[in-house]
Amino acid sequence: MTRPNAARHSAPVTGAPARAPLVHRALRRPALRVLERFFDFRVEGAEHLPATGPYIVAANHHNYLDGVVLTLAVPRPIAFIVMPRVYRATPLHPLLHRHVGSIPISLKRPDVGALRRALERLRQGHLVGIFPEGPFSTRGRLEPGLPGVGLLALCSGVPVVPAGIRGTYEALRDRWGYVPRRHPLSVRFGAPRCFSPDGLRGRRSNRLAVTQRIMDEIAALLT
Repeated sequence: MTRPNAARHSAPVTGAPARAPLVHRALRRPALRVLERFFDFRVEGAEHLPATGPYIVAANHHNYLDGVVLTLAVPRPIAFIVMPRVYRATPLHPLLHRHVGSIPISLKRPDVGALRRALERLRQGHLVGIFPEGPFSTRGRLEPGLPGVGLLALCSGVPVVPAGIRGTYEALRDRWGYVPRRHPLSVRFGAPRCFSPDGLRGRRSNRLAVTQRIMDEIAALLT
């Protein structure tokens, strides 16, 4: 059985964390001011975010605003795992995603390459963001999680910080042109956890158990 532990890990970390991408450094503060002024943006539980070292941020997912609010809520840059349709949404998106370090993943079959890239980012001391539901939730509620987040947590051994995002669904529901309406947006972080694989990381049942635990913690943050 997989055991959740306090946020301690022994994953090897090499080198110093890279400087934040130019887009992150140039736009983060102005974008944060806009969200605070027009969307009453709030962050709860920021004290749970580790100040140093790698960790995984796992959050619920409704639309592109989720990545925006997480980027603004977490002081350090996040390398998000993104689906192909998001990575290639426009001809300019691949360039932007490469600049900010996004990790494309295929949901049609197990993507070993994406897992390796995410593990390498964590090994280098970076943050990785993942939306365990996979595709956007179109019903405004938390959907079941895919086992990839459990596999990543077990293979890396780094802390997983659950995050509950509120308001992004309402802000873009039935909106034309992806321009959000004014609606309060918030992110709530939970305590980080590490999961001990007990030598069973290759078992699907173990990955599913870890995934369900992470989804339960996200759900608790949304109540």
